[in-house]
Amino acid sequence: MPRRVAIVDDHEVVSLAIGALIASRPELEFAGAADTVPELLQRTALVDLVVLDLNLRDGSRPSHNVHALRSWGAGVLALTSGENPFLIREVSRSPSLGIVRKSAPAASILDAIGRAAAGEAVVTTEWAAAVDSDPDLRSAPLTARERQVLALYASGLGAKSVAVELGITENTVDDHIRRIRSVYRQLGRPANSKIDLYRRGMEDGFLPLPTGA
Repeated sequence: MPRRVAIVDDHEVVSLAIGALIASRPELEFAGAADTVPELLQRTALVDLVVLDLNLRDGSRPSHNVHALRSWGAGVLALTSGENPFLIREVSRSPSLGIVRKSAPAASILDAIGRAAAGEAVVTTEWAAAVDSDPDLRSAPLTARERQVLALYASGLGAKSVAVELGITENTVDDHIRRIRSVYRQLGRPANSKIDLYRRGMEDGFLPLPTGA
């Protein structure tokens, strides 16, 4: 079944352009557009992903919009013109799947939408720059072994494969992952899912930063 994708952007030309991109991919279904998040929630059936403009004219906060959409059950990919670093930094702290710039090539935007619709984290230079410039981001005090486990596990390996790679038991890997999650929870940066762990690893430099959007 195609993954349903909707757009929240109060510039009609943007919605039309991105809607056409989405409709061009057989694995995606364009589920419509709205000017605000409340409008989308009121008149649209549940979707897999919402492409969300950060700077809406209704004055809503990006983090509030992301949390409302996540509570609804949809993933969120933030869309930005890049003119407001504070909004980019705010959404980088939220449970969004990533940030993509409106001026990026159409193929890059469509690729980001496809990956986010599949539930993957979309880490671009915009997201990395927001993280790098955030003075309130406290790096997790992980041991060298915990950093190895995090890097391998968050990159896609299962606990068993991580154990084989590091020459330790699977139970030890599970213990490390529990400890890593606990550390991030105490820092106010919860990592309940594998995508969350991936994001935290990127934020703290335990995984390589992207080289392009």
